[in-house]
Amino acid sequence: MKKQPLIVIAGPTAVGKTSLSVNLAKSICGEIISADSMQVYKYMDIGTAKVTEEETQGIKHYLIDALYPDEEFNVNIFQQMAKGSMTHIYNNNKVPIMVGGTGFYIQSVIYDINFNETNKDNAYRLELQSIANEKGNEYIHKMLRDIDNESYNKIHPNNVKRVIRALEYYRETGEPISIHNEIESSKESPYNLAFYVLTMDRKLLYERIDRRVDIMVEEGLVEEVRKLKDMGYSKDLVSMKGLGYKEIYGYLDGEYDLDRAIYILKRDTRHFAKRQLTWFKREKNVRWIKVDDYNLDIPLISNNILKDIEELEII
Repeated sequence: MKKQPLIVIAGPTAVGKTSLSVNLAKSICGEIISADSMQVYKYMDIGTAKVTEEETQGIKHYLIDALYPDEEFNVNIFQQMAKGSMTHIYNNNKVPIMVGGTGFYIQSVIYDINFNETNKDNAYRLELQSIANEKGNEYIHKMLRDIDNESYNKIHPNNVKRVIRALEYYRETGEPISIHNEIESSKESPYNLAFYVLTMDRKLLYERIDRRVDIMVEEGLVEEVRKLKDMGYSKDLVSMKGLGYKEIYGYLDGEYDLDRAIYILKRDTRHFAKRQLTWFKREKNVRWIKVDDYNLDIPLISNNILKDIEELEII
């Protein structure tokens, strides 16, 4: 039985994934699944660069505005929701296009990773979160170094959720989570997969990131975060620790002025984009597209991908 098709458009923030994916979806009767850890939340539009109704051009998007900011969302939940969306898309005789920059989320679907739902020790999770709050992210990150040096090197200290999960996994199984992930990612994909990663000249990408942040502020990012704060969404929520939200929340709390908040946001977003590219460079069977080689001509890039998909007999 022929594998079902799955197309992935990935890459760092601000590289042009949204417009390309919509253009491609129109050409192949596709629908889009957002592989983004932040766009899933309601009320968080500007800071996540969420696709607007106009930008969708009538193409159905999944996993956008699906949860409230205080609801739990992690890779396991994403995988379940994404696979449910894919079933719906296949049943409608359309092609799923997964789009985003959260590499581990994408990996969880394309390799159908088994997360081994063990009996989680919630008390231990709360203890680790408390330690992180009291002693800082670097402290629990160093705890990981002693049991799983590979994960210590791969997971950024500020990604507290993944650091805690790695510590939890070791406590539950006695095995480093890096070994488990390596085994799972070495599987062959159950899908007829075409995986594209967009990139561009680093200087140009950073300029686009800086400009995007300026536009977010102009469009009302501060007001968006203030509204979320007034709605009772605490800065301790995972959603409020996302880029664009924690920096502005700090400004609203009087930790620094707005210029400083914008500076931090631009700097950290550039660092985040660099980590995204590093992640995708480790991924196998990826087809890289340097969008500035095409003068950022989205229809031209889309047509080239379409030809490639046809040659690969993906659909």
